[in-house]
Amino acid sequence: MSTIVIDNLQTHFETPAGVIRAVDGVSFSVERGEILGLVGESGSGKSITGFSIIGLVDPPGRVAGGRILFQGEDLVGRSESEMRALRGKKIAMIFQDPMMTLNPVLSIETQMVEAVRAHDNVPKLEARRRAVEALGLVGIPSPDERLSAYPHQFSGGMRQRVAIAIALLHRPDLIIADEPTTALDVTIQSQILFEIQKVSRDFGMSLIWISHDLGVVAGLAHNIAVMYAGRIVEAGPVDTVLDHPVHPYTVGLLRSIPANLRRGEALEAIPGMAPSPLRRPSGCPFRLRCFAATATCETEPVDARIGEHSWRCFHPQNEARP
Repeated sequence: MSTIVIDNLQTHFETPAGVIRAVDGVSFSVERGEILGLVGESGSGKSITGFSIIGLVDPPGRVAGGRILFQGEDLVGRSESEMRALRGKKIAMIFQDPMMTLNPVLSIETQMVEAVRAHDNVPKLEARRRAVEALGLVGIPSPDERLSAYPHQFSGGMRQRVAIAIALLHRPDLIIADEPTTALDVTIQSQILFEIQKVSRDFGMSLIWISHDLGVVAGLAHNIAVMYAGRIVEAGPVDTVLDHPVHPYTVGLLRSIPANLRRGEALEAIPGMAPSPLRRPSGCPFRLRCFAATATCETEPVDARIGEHSWRCFHPQNEARP
């Protein structure tokens, strides 16, 4: 059984100007121990997808349709108390800014011990032992001593490690990581990615890694889903999608990475901007920026698939290379 199956998820925001379809019919699944990279430009719906899964979409947002099957049970429509029992225990989230997780006026020990005892009725000494163990798993030196520190006494990279450690306290079945290494330097980023892969492998945790960085996802994930304007436009095994991109949007993302260019070659950016969610064009939402668009693209594209590789496009770039 898959750890999680997302089936036609729709998350809408009711505004005076109209309905924003932030997530517009997204479907994917993540197996036990698998890492899925969810990628795309800012505003593509990646983070809202993650927030929808864990039940953190605030009004006026709401899950308007679809199913979120976690270990076979649908989470859509669950009460706040039911979702609170799942968060941290069975499903955990790592935020981009660790200070969204950490309280600046409480010691790390207080925060981690309370996180353990919120779900497990264990003595404080046992909760502290689990906190020390979790800090050690993410590579924090002298974890027993660092428990007494406060968030401001840690560097940005160390704070993020603490946030990851809190997510690991209950060995959740699913972790949703919302660009947790974006603000970190390359060396620290590499260390944290190594630790994440290790704990996912060692404990069989499933992971949804939300990012705009294709380089990070290439080295981390098993599968990848490329989002644009609230929809998944291409998905499949990470090597297949990145080595043989089919959707023009994926091709454009890869062509805009400097590492893929020869020295002195001009960077090829995707023209224009993503459409406003209030004024999306008819048919394929990428057609106004697409080098392969034709009049056919004014109608809604259908899913196409070869094996595990799928896409939504009338003009697949089968021979395209970044």
